Amino acid sequence: MNRRDFSAQLAVTGLGAAASSLFVVAGPVAAQDAPAEGRQFTKVEPPVAPIAPGKIEVLEFFSYACPHCSAFEPTVEAWAKKLPADVAFHRVPVPFLMNFENLMRTYYSLETMGLVETMQRKVFTAIHIERNFLEKPADIAALMAKNGVDAAKFAGVFSSFSVATSVTRAKKLAAAYKLDGVPSIAVQGRWATSPGQAGGSEQAMAVTDYLIQRARTKA
Repeated sequence: MNRRDFSAQLAVTGLGAAASSLFVVAGPVAAQDAPAEGRQFTKVEPPVAPIAPGKIEVLEFFSYACPHCSAFEPTVEAWAKKLPADVAFHRVPVPFLMNFENLMRTYYSLETMGLVETMQRKVFTAIHIERNFLEKPADIAALMAKNGVDAAKFAGVFSSFSVATSVTRAKKLAAAYKLDGVPSIAVQGRWATSPGQAGGSEQAMAVTDYLIQRARTKA
């Protein structure tokens, strides 16, 4: 979902609805054909230096406020559980769409506490299914308490310097990649794809795997 279209969609359909994709679908990746630059993926210009030296870096740019990111999450989660040892995967919340500052802090608080796997989909569910938009830090802490997380500890992490530093770093990454929509996947700072560009969630991860292999061979 891009910055410009989000507000219009929110006004017409509500946060949890997605009547039509906001991406231009290039078509699914055919099994017999390699993904094509300019169709299933794009080249990042200029390249962005990876934040995980020594590994092949895969970044998923997302927003908890984005319904497309919510729909993509189960596929990403399943893919991430099967990562080879030479791949480093990181989610990066983006500094646009609704309530981005609090939602970015939410993600990095969960990461700091080792709770991303436990809470990631529950945050998406709260916003897009239960229509609890988590507008204030107190709303976010209440969601954590509802799911067995120590709310006081979460609040302390949420307001910490380390989380603020992570948010600043994420803003710089989003700017470096010139992002204007999510979800988006970047590989080794050189290529980017998305479910819309690749033709679907599974296709996006297949393109990601192809780009990981290209990064291995320095192609």
